[in-house]
Amino acid sequence: MGARASFCYRSAMPATPAWPPASTPRLFVDQPLGPDAAPTLDGAAAHYLLNVMRMKPGDPLLLFDDRSGEWLATVADASKRALTLRVERQTRDRETVPDLWLCFAPVKKARLDWIIEKATELGVRRLQPVITERTIVERVKRERLEAQIVEACEQCGRTALPELADPVKLPALLADWPAGRALLFADEAGGAPLARLDAPAPAAILTGPEGGFTTRERELLLQAPAVRRMTLGPRILRAETAAIAAMAAWMAAHGDWRAAGEGADAGAADII
Repeated sequence: MGARASFCYRSAMPATPAWPPASTPRLFVDQPLGPDAAPTLDGAAAHYLLNVMRMKPGDPLLLFDDRSGEWLATVADASKRALTLRVERQTRDRETVPDLWLCFAPVKKARLDWIIEKATELGVRRLQPVITERTIVERVKRERLEAQIVEACEQCGRTALPELADPVKLPALLADWPAGRALLFADEAGGAPLARLDAPAPAAILTGPEGGFTTRERELLLQAPAVRRMTLGPRILRAETAAIAAMAAWMAAHGDWRAAGEGADAGAADII
């Protein structure tokens, strides 16, 4: 008998769609979440979900509460101005962010918003406004900054909100500085590259206002035991650029960027 070819036929099975979908809305709720919780949303959040996202009963969304991590929920009931949700399951624990503070002199409105947004995305633990001699913006609208923090956390996937401290004058900041926390002073007059400074967590970064630090402030800073002078390169940077450049450099050297990369690689290998 002649050899017979053997064929194996497989029915084409559709791939199971990801759940929840990547487009699932993600919101911060200032109330405890847990299994079978039924939070109610109204106001701006409800308006966004009902009138912008056009959500209806059964639609999924992700919630985080800055306490217990992230949770998958579905819309249980929707009226014209409010939604009742049903929490289904936890999707992530509350993250542990690197112990890095950003101490910054407040700048003009749009640029201040940019500092808050990007520092939150990069993983800062504490945001500390510092009033210096050349600070133009001395009154900070806390509610506005808190809204920027929440929005940035919703967009970047954070489950832990950074702490927002009240503004403090530079001499008071230095007088109450905690022992054991390095203070990286981004000095436009010079300093050492971050790679040559001993500044792992716990640490903080200090950046100045549009006009920079005064001579008196620089002398005060250089007398403080915790201060490490850090250079950010040969070019003059805007105040907001300096803050984010310094944070990015620290996160790459001492933060959680490498751990995140290793986790992503391991996850990809598991899927394969």
